[in-house]
Amino acid sequence: MLRCGLLGETLGHSYSPMIHHELGEYDYRLFEVPKEDLDAFLCSDRWDSLNVTIPYKKAVVPYCAELSEAAERLQSVNTLVHRPDGTLYGDNTDLFGFLYMVRSSGIDPAGKKALVLGSGGASVTVKAALEQLGADVTVISRSGPDDYDHLDRHADAQIIANTTPVGMYPHNGAAAVDLRRFPRCEGVLDIVYNPALTALLLQAEELNIPHAGGLSMLVAQAKRSSEQFTGTVIGDEALERVERTVNHRLRNIILIGMPGSGKSAVAAALGKALDREVVEADELISQRAGMSIPEIFARSGEETFRKLETEVLAEQGKRSGIILSTGGGCVTRPENYPLLHQNGTIFRLTRDLAKLPTEGRPISQTTDLAQLCARREPLYRRFADVTVSNDGALEVTVQTIKEALL
Repeated sequence: MLRCGLLGETLGHSYSPMIHHELGEYDYRLFEVPKEDLDAFLCSDRWDSLNVTIPYKKAVVPYCAELSEAAERLQSVNTLVHRPDGTLYGDNTDLFGFLYMVRSSGIDPAGKKALVLGSGGASVTVKAALEQLGADVTVISRSGPDDYDHLDRHADAQIIANTTPVGMYPHNGAAAVDLRRFPRCEGVLDIVYNPALTALLLQAEELNIPHAGGLSMLVAQAKRSSEQFTGTVIGDEALERVERTVNHRLRNIILIGMPGSGKSAVAAALGKALDREVVEADELISQRAGMSIPEIFARSGEETFRKLETEVLAEQGKRSGIILSTGGGCVTRPENYPLLHQNGTIFRLTRDLAKLPTEGRPISQTTDLAQLCARREPLYRRFADVTVSNDGALEVTVQTIKEALL
């Protein structure tokens, strides 16, 4: 079996093994190699083909006996193949990946002013791709005349492409620029794929600007790499299938709704049906506070509880592939929405008010439920991607959510 993998210095939570498992029948593993060991690794017989990520995309170029046209032009390699004669062939499939990402997004850069944020290795590839698509490109770096302190001279930019790691897991929530500074912006592209929606893309969504994240690029470049690994052609129809499969596995399932609407029971049943980890936000809050939810309310008040709740949601919202059952009032803090939305599909569970229990729920015990529901109704609508009735059998609710995920 072919021995393939991803070469980098620090790889963390890479999606590449999952993607390549969907693309071909070969062994694919992660190779974390320190800089001082790079030469020995590249000259070893431990691998047949590799993907290459930062900081080695330029470092591997001198090892290649032949480069593809794209790799030669960009002097950047992200795919290495050991040829039968023992020499290395280098390709840059990132160019193909980003071109696919742009085209599948529906954003048309032709004839438009584009800003590429960042001047690292990925920036070179993205700049070349946007120019190939007809854009007039300016690179924004940390120094020089076109830096982040002089963005006002580029307020007429129509396309913003982020190639920096700003906002990437685990540093979620940061953005390299504020899109409100670009009133003519009509497309935002971010090559970061974890989280699915970076702070930059969340702002684009809020401003109704077309946008796309990096998962489609990652899948497309992997498909082209896989073709190099195996010497076979993979139909482009595989791109949408693999992206959908990966997204399905990695997207969090977030449950919101009135206290007593059945979030915990549905979460537990979903976890069993989908073989996913179930996280109860209220349990984590209690653990952090060292007391029960009613005790937190009694001793410290709702504001302290809400602060703890946001801290927990910030931590759990960064994760991938979990089922998160939230407290009924998490929607009362607008800042919780991006924390949940960045990596999750948010399901609102509804239930007849007469069926809502109040025991152990401080707000439900001290507030008229009809009034509470009326106040929160617009908030639940604002947060929810999908609304599901939980008035019937548990298995029906679970099946409805599973179907909505497809």
